[in-house]
Amino acid sequence: MSHAPIDSRPRASSITLPRLQHLSVCILISLLPACGGPLVGVTVVDERTALENQVLGTYQELNQEVMLVASVRYIDPKGKLQPTAELPPGKKKVTRALQRISFNKDDLNHFKALGVVGENKDGGVSLLSPENVPAKDKAFLDNLLKEENEDRLSVMNRIVETNETLTSQDLPKVHTMFAALNRDKAMKGEWIQLKNTQWVQKEGAK
Repeated sequence: MSHAPIDSRPRASSITLPRLQHLSVCILISLLPACGGPLVGVTVVDERTALENQVLGTYQELNQEVMLVASVRYIDPKGKLQPTAELPPGKKKVTRALQRISFNKDDLNHFKALGVVGENKDGGVSLLSPENVPAKDKAFLDNLLKEENEDRLSVMNRIVETNETLTSQDLPKVHTMFAALNRDKAMKGEWIQLKNTQWVQKEGAK
């Protein structure tokens, strides 16, 4: 597999509160179900390890925090919208990461459907067939993959940082676990990388 060089593409300079609320709803719908329920696409719930349950629980908490950050607003007695309190750096970084994951989801799914992007064994996404990417889309796709992998890494790092039972030594296990979840949620025909590094197309009803 080969990877094209990473270029940058312009992004919107700001996101309004309604947009944040919409993104948060998308995050909760697409990445995580309602509070207390099993993750969408995880079919072998009873066989999850203690580590997996800890990680998934922390992941759920992060998504709930994002929804709260986006939805809690303060309107003063004069009816003016006031900014919310400044977030700590770590929480701000993962909040922005989750928001951007939701924002980029449709574009990423488009390239997955074309077969040029797949879910890799480390919990990220990889460019599989750069020769099949139209020239006009190369810079866009390169930056899309860069953003997605940065954001997923931010989420996984934050899960380790905020879970007192995890240390930096557990990060590879978290990567492996997220890769398994991503493989399970992949649509039929999309490319996924198995633990043995082999790339295959997803089979099944999805």
